[in-house]
Amino acid sequence: MRFSTQTLLLQLGVVLLVVLLSGAVHAWLVYVRIGNEAENQALTLARTVAADPDIRADVQAISKEEGTPPPDVLAAGPLQAAAEAARVRTGALFVVITDETGLRLAHPETARLGEHVSTDPSVALGGQEITTRNTGTLGPSAGAKVPVYSPGDSGTIVGEVSVGYSVESLGKSLARDIIPIALTAGGALLAGVLASFLLRHRLQRLTLGLEPEEISTLVHDQVAVLQGVDDGVIGIAADGRISVFNAAASRLLDLPDATGQDWATANVPEQLKQLTQPAARDAEAVEIVAGGRVLVTSARKAWHRNEDLGWVVMLRDRTELQQLTRQLDAVGTMSTALRAQRHEFANQLHTIAGFMSIGQHDSAKEYLARLSATGPLKFPVEQAELLQDTYLQAFVGAKGVEASERGVALRIGPETLVRGHVADPQDVTTVLGNLIDNAVNAAVAGSATDRWVEVELLDDPDGDDGALHLVVADSGDGLGSLEPEEVFAEGFTTSEQPARGGAGQGLGLALVRQLARRRGGDVRVLDAGSDGGPGAVFMASIPGVMGQQPESPARTDAPSQEDGSG
Repeated sequence: MRFSTQTLLLQLGVVLLVVLLSGAVHAWLVYVRIGNEAENQALTLARTVAADPDIRADVQAISKEEGTPPPDVLAAGPLQAAAEAARVRTGALFVVITDETGLRLAHPETARLGEHVSTDPSVALGGQEITTRNTGTLGPSAGAKVPVYSPGDSGTIVGEVSVGYSVESLGKSLARDIIPIALTAGGALLAGVLASFLLRHRLQRLTLGLEPEEISTLVHDQVAVLQGVDDGVIGIAADGRISVFNAAASRLLDLPDATGQDWATANVPEQLKQLTQPAARDAEAVEIVAGGRVLVTSARKAWHRNEDLGWVVMLRDRTELQQLTRQLDAVGTMSTALRAQRHEFANQLHTIAGFMSIGQHDSAKEYLARLSATGPLKFPVEQAELLQDTYLQAFVGAKGVEASERGVALRIGPETLVRGHVADPQDVTTVLGNLIDNAVNAAVAGSATDRWVEVELLDDPDGDDGALHLVVADSGDGLGSLEPEEVFAEGFTTSEQPARGGAGQGLGLALVRQLARRRGGDVRVLDAGSDGGPGAVFMASIPGVMGQQPESPARTDAPSQEDGSG
């Protein structure tokens, strides 16, 4: 038997039991009330009869006689007539009058006149009034007994009056009053049954027809899955309330648990809210930047048996993959530069070999001397010696090779001075690489014939924050009508107009700004540039990425001008 059916039967049983108990208690209270009213009515009638002067006089007269008159005399006497008249008038079961010994002087059955009453009259003959419920010769009744005093002397008791109402008449009164009770009980039972069925239907709808054991299993599985996965999961109920916000989602978004909040007003990125719009159903996954992380987000509509359960938003961390991609790009850039330099180095060796083959030894010596004086290879970036960190030299040089292949001259500004070493190459690569790539794209797309990109770097290795300051300018056409803050918006790109884009995916500048701000720095536009050049000027400050230049022993493998080796 299903749990909902068990619940329904239990509710019906409880409702039926409550209605029966309530009806029985109500009927009993009505019966007691009717009985009390009958006793009070009997007492009132008995007092009225006992207070009648004629009855008091007749009872006193009979009490003074020797013996008791015969039944036929009593039946024709005034006491019998008065008692019967009162009984008929009020609908009582009996009105009995006795003398001071308890012998009947008036009774509905004349054959019992002169006999001793069947119930104890001693209380009334003792001077007290009493209400009773007992069974006499006429059947069960509710009545009262009242003493009869002599006419002139209120302290002398000459008899008593007993009045009773039949229990059957009480039952008839109860039957009349029980109909509203029965109707009320029936209405309550019907309402209880209807409420039970409605509750069962609501219970089935809320539990999706699942049994308690299934719900318990689902809850355990949900907790285990949601808290055990590295992906962020956000559940939005059909009413717009956040029903699930697992620990991974809180960590990836750098937000506290938002369970129970309204999705429309929750402090989550607007891009996530746009994914759950009706028009965004079955939309492709998108990349956003949140909490200094690159997240791949997707949203799917949840259904169960054609019932709308809301939305499920998934968050996947792509930050590490993006970092690896940046590192791979840096390695690829340097590899490209090394290949170009290897080609140039091979040409130089061929030149030396040519001199030697034709016997021009003096020319070969002069050529080697020039190589020793200027270096065996031609570095593509001028004034690279201002960058004392070898990592920065190599990275900027590699970027210079890439820029040169696209017809752009990458140069280092005269204000550059880097004395420390890069302690966090990954962040420097991300920020500097994005800014240089964007500047090269802008220079290529610009209208100026002289295409260049100028980079100025300044560090403070002795400072407490170990910051590296970057300024990147280009010969492009600037930002045009764009506001400076627009280029930092997530998803912004000008790929259709090849000016300055957001790293091709609309995330580059937004990512570097969040990365710099997370370290306490910033990335901003110093100058929006002008049409025809020069182009935009970007400045970045990255605290905590520079350190003191470590002491290194004198190199013994440096090229010597004396021996001309290379």
